[in-house]
Amino acid sequence: MRLKKAALVLMSFLFLLAGAAASASAQGVIVPGRCVRCPPENPAVTLPRALPIKSITIDTKISGQVATTHLEQIFRNDTNATLEGTYLFPIPESASIVEFAIWDGNNRLVGEVRSREEARRIYDEIVRRQRDPGLLEYAGKDLFQASIYPIPPRSDKKLELTYTQVLKAESGTVSYRYPLGTGRQLVSIGSVAGRVEIDSKDPIRNIYSPTHDIALAHHGTRNARLSFEVRGGREPKDFQLFYALSRDDFGLSLVTHREPGRDGYFLLMLSPKDELTEQEYAAKDIVFVMDTSGSMAGDKMEKARSALLFGIRSLRPEDRFNVISFAGEERLMENGLIAADERGRARGEDFAKSMRATGGTNINDSLVAGLKQFGDSDRPRILVFMTDGLPTVSETNVDRIIDNARKARPANVRLFTFGVGYDVNTALLDKLAAENSGVADYIEPKEDLEIKFSNFYSKINYPVLTDLRLDMGQVRTDLVYPRNLPDLFKGSQIILIGRYSNEQDLDNVRLRLTGRTGRASRSFDYSNLDFPLRENGNDFLPRLWATRRVGWLMEQIRSNGEQKELRDEIVDLGTRYGIVTPYTSYLALEANADQTVTGGRSNNMQIDGQDAAAGASRDKDSRQLLKSRPAASAPPKEAAKATTGAVAVQQSKRDRAQQEMKTIREEDEISSSAVRSVGGKTFYQSDGVWTDADFKADARMPETVLTFGSEEYFALLKREPRLGEYFSLGERVVVVLDGRVYRVNAAP
Repeated sequence: MRLKKAALVLMSFLFLLAGAAASASAQGVIVPGRCVRCPPENPAVTLPRALPIKSITIDTKISGQVATTHLEQIFRNDTNATLEGTYLFPIPESASIVEFAIWDGNNRLVGEVRSREEARRIYDEIVRRQRDPGLLEYAGKDLFQASIYPIPPRSDKKLELTYTQVLKAESGTVSYRYPLGTGRQLVSIGSVAGRVEIDSKDPIRNIYSPTHDIALAHHGTRNARLSFEVRGGREPKDFQLFYALSRDDFGLSLVTHREPGRDGYFLLMLSPKDELTEQEYAAKDIVFVMDTSGSMAGDKMEKARSALLFGIRSLRPEDRFNVISFAGEERLMENGLIAADERGRARGEDFAKSMRATGGTNINDSLVAGLKQFGDSDRPRILVFMTDGLPTVSETNVDRIIDNARKARPANVRLFTFGVGYDVNTALLDKLAAENSGVADYIEPKEDLEIKFSNFYSKINYPVLTDLRLDMGQVRTDLVYPRNLPDLFKGSQIILIGRYSNEQDLDNVRLRLTGRTGRASRSFDYSNLDFPLRENGNDFLPRLWATRRVGWLMEQIRSNGEQKELRDEIVDLGTRYGIVTPYTSYLALEANADQTVTGGRSNNMQIDGQDAAAGASRDKDSRQLLKSRPAASAPPKEAAKATTGAVAVQQSKRDRAQQEMKTIREEDEISSSAVRSVGGKTFYQSDGVWTDADFKADARMPETVLTFGSEEYFALLKREPRLGEYFSLGERVVVVLDGRVYRVNAAP
C-alpha cells in the first residue's frame, strides 16, 4: 500500500516553457479536485478555488548573474475530505528546474519532469472547465505543473521547488523577480520570509527593491545578504530586486518602462564605492543652531543635548564648526568657525553642556546669525536648525523670516530643519529647507529625538560628492524627482525618477555626472544605457513616479497656497494610480453617489464644498466608480492646508516620504475591496465591472468586445497573454492596452 501511494505521488510532474517574459511570473497554487482515487465513502465537500498557502519560505543564492531559488510552500487543506490537486507554478524564461519534492508526512518524495505540451493541455482544460478568471493570470506564462495526491483532510501539504536562471543585465542593472503577487485572485497567502545572498567578482552597487522593505544583513564589496518578511493578510506583491555590478567610483544603473504611444519612465540609481580613503571625503563646514527656549525644558532638552554632543564628537579634525543656541536671543559658541580638532571638539562639548532651556523663541535672528557664520569656502556647507516652537520673539511673520534668510544666505549652503513636537510651523520649516537644498524633518512626541538626530549626523558626516549635476545627453526628460540632486554621502544612494519622451529608440546613451570633492571638480561618463520606445517590464515605475509627483505637488500647496491646477493634478494622479492624498481620500465605492471618480478622472467630486475636478473630462455616459467613504490610512481633508499641529506635521512627513519614495508602501495605496492594482494599472469596481482608471468614454479609441469564456476570448489571450492578468479580475472587465479598449462581458 505504501509503495502504491508513493507511486501515485510521483506521477504526472510536468514542465512547460511557453515563451513568456520573465516578468510574467506568478505564485504557485494548488487547484483542488475531487479525489477520484479515494474510497467511495469519501465525504462530499465544497471545493475552494485554490488551497490557501499557510507560509512561503524563499532562499535565493545569486552568483554573478546565475540565481538558484529554493522555494518551500506549505498549503492547507481545511476540508474534511482527501483531495487531489493540480499544482501550477510559473517560472522565469529559460529557467531550469533542479528539483521538485512533495512531503508525505515525514517522507520527502522527489518528483520528475515531463513534457511541456502536456502541461499546456492540462492548464487549458482546467481554465475552460472551471471558467475561473483568477486562473487567467497564468495564461501564456512559463509553467511548471504537477499532480498532487493525496492531500489528507485537515492537514498541511509541503512542497519544495528549486530552479536556476540566468538573470538579465540591462543598462548596467541586474534584475531578479520572485512571484508573490500574481495569483492573489485565487488564493490567500500567509506569512512570507525571503532571503537573498549575492556573490560577485565585481563590486555590488545600488541594491534596491521597489516592492519590499529589505534588510541588509551584510553588504561587503563583492557579497551581500538581505532579507524581507511579509505578514499574513497583506496584499502580496511580486518581490523585485535590482543591483549593479560596477568598478566605477560612482556606480550608476538604469531601469526603464514605456508603453507604446506614451511617455516612458526611468529610474537612475547612483552610489559611491565602499572602499573610500579618508582623503576622498570632503572636509565640511557645519553650524548647529539649537532651540533652548523654555518649552525645551526637561527630557526634550537632555535628548537634544545628547544628540548635539554626538554630532560634535563625530566631526573629523579637518572639519570646521560652530554652535548657536537661541531663546529670546541667540548665543554663539564663537564668532566664526573653529577647527574640529581635539581642542575644538572639547570646546563644543562644554558649550553644549552649558545650554539651559529658558525664554521665548527667536527663530529669525538665530537663523540669520547661523547663515552669517559661513565665509568664502569651497567646502560643503551645512546648517542644522532645530526648534520646537513658533516664532515669538523679534520677527514673527513667516514670509519676512523666509525673506531675511534669503538675504543672509551665502551660496551653496544646505539647510536642514528639524521641528520637535507639534507646536511648529511646517510651512516655515519646509520652505526654508526647500529653498536651501536641504530637507525638513520632524520628531513627533512618540519618537526618540536623540536617535533621529544621531542617525542624521552619521549620514552627513562623510560628504563624498557635492554640487551634483547630471547631463542626460540626447534623452528628452521632464518632471524628474528629486528636483535638485542632493549631495552624496558615505553609504548613501540617490534614486532619480522621471519621464522621457524621445521619438526613437536610444541605444548606448552617454550620460555625464559632475560634482565637487572639496575644491576639486570631478566628472564621470556612463555609456551603454538604453532608453527604448517600448519596455513592458518594470511596470512599477509609472506609479512610483506619480507618488513622487504627488508629494512634490502637495508640498507646493502647503508652502505656497492651494491652486486649482495643482489640486486637479493631484486628484487625477491619485485616482489614476490609486494613491492616497487629502484630495482622493474620500472615494466612491458604490453607484448613485454624490462624489464619483470616472475613467481615471474626477467627475463631480466635491472637496470642501468645491468642485475639485472642474476642467477635467466629464463623461456623460461613463460609469460611477467611487462613492464617498474614508480610506483607512487617508489623511484628513484639512491636511492639505494645515501649517501647525499634529495634522500639519504628519502631512509634511508624508509629503517628504512620497518625494523620496523608493517602494510603494501599503499606507500610500488606496485600501478598498473595490480598488485593485494589477500590472501597473489601477482598476475600480462598480456594478460588478472592473474598469481601468485609464479608460475615458470619449477618447474614441478602437474597442474589442468579448464574452467571458468564449472561443474569441481564449484566442485573444493566446495572441496577447498580457491581458490575462487584467482579465483575471473577473468576468466583467474594461481595460486599455496599447491604445485599444478591451471590454469583457459576462457569459449569458
